Amino acid sequence: MSFLLPKDGGGLSIGIMGGTFDPVHIGHLVTAEEARQQFKLDLVIFMPTGNPPHKDRDQVTDAEHRYLMTLLAVVDNPYFTVSRMEIDSTDTTYTIDTVQHFTKLYNSQLTLYFITGADAILNITTWKDYEMLLKSCEFIAASRPGYSFGRLKEILGDAFPEVIKHVHLLEIPAMAISSTFLRRRVAEGKTIRYLTPETVEQYIYKNGLYTR
Repeated sequence: MSFLLPKDGGGLSIGIMGGTFDPVHIGHLVTAEEARQQFKLDLVIFMPTGNPPHKDRDQVTDAEHRYLMTLLAVVDNPYFTVSRMEIDSTDTTYTIDTVQHFTKLYNSQLTLYFITGADAILNITTWKDYEMLLKSCEFIAASRPGYSFGRLKEILGDAFPEVIKHVHLLEIPAMAISSTFLRRRVAEGKTIRYLTPETVEQYIYKNGLYTR
């Protein structure tokens, strides 16, 4: 996988969008595109998790399926790419390791954003080396409508004010869609048309994913 080189006379702004992508859906894509535009990102790297520390491995679809579905979903956007870094790792994958990898790759010529859900930010203090993580990147917290930044401040502001300084809220209407919702609809024999790219929908049915 090749990535952009630094711009002449300046650095790159890159967003890393982590997630299981099980499966990838329209909400992920809308979030990535909105983050790219609002924060003037040169590239958004989708990073399917390999062995996520907060999820039961037996309940996560095979990494190769998740990688290929994500690749199919982003292939037509020149500002999106997919990395195999985490899924090719045999160890448990942590956000800090991924962020440090790209920081070293581009040195000081990189402004790095990690794109995740606002709900996940509430648990950031449980992430490995979270204090170092806050020094290494900024966070874009994608939120459902009605989920205010005030709620994050209320929960984290007093106890962990250093977290709020590095978090930027991004409200995304399509975030009301979830991978869990799609998996349930497939299992129930209901349509997922328009909820995920057609190529991903076809891949799911062809490979018999998420059926009971």
